[in-house]
Amino acid sequence: MTIKGIIFDYGGVILDMRWDIARELALDHGLGERAIVDTMYGSDTWRQVETGKGDREAWLVEAHTKLEEMAGKPMPPLHVHWREKQHLIEANLALIELLRPAYKTALLSNADETLRDRLRTFGIERLFDGIVISADVGMVKPDPEIYALAAERIGLPPAECVFVDDMESNIEAARAAGMQGVHYRVDLGHDLAAQLSELGVLG
Repeated sequence: MTIKGIIFDYGGVILDMRWDIARELALDHGLGERAIVDTMYGSDTWRQVETGKGDREAWLVEAHTKLEEMAGKPMPPLHVHWREKQHLIEANLALIELLRPAYKTALLSNADETLRDRLRTFGIERLFDGIVISADVGMVKPDPEIYALAAERIGLPPAECVFVDDMESNIEAARAAGMQGVHYRVDLGHDLAAQLSELGVLG
């Protein structure tokens, strides 16, 4: 079936998460290389926040507290330092501009309720015909229903959509929901335009 819609993850596809910085900061402070990532995104508190049920500030405080417990001493705000190094992936934003209006575009992200404000601050909310944020809808990837909702938001059946994510498990779930999938990794130098072209998008 012809692809008419492209659905993008946010972290890792629109925003370069700089996982390398998280690893370097952790190692520089004598922690395991996944310490910063795991204390932020590996907790039950985060799972509550990303489904819109938890308190964002409590989650951030808990993440830092867990980091200090790991280190056994007071620590600088490493999560903040990590976030400061994250940045938009300009090549992919330019690609989305190029895709529109021939293709419908959507954003599908497991994120807290502040993401929409960040999209507005960055001036990129306009790039998406539909936006699905897990904290707003109370479900997260890889729940099949969230993929169906993203397709519905742009008025297309899943079979006419391709989903782009940096996590293979999320891509597999999108395929199980009837979409095509692209596994994109900015840290591996992937070219998203070329990957989409292989599926006939803009080809």
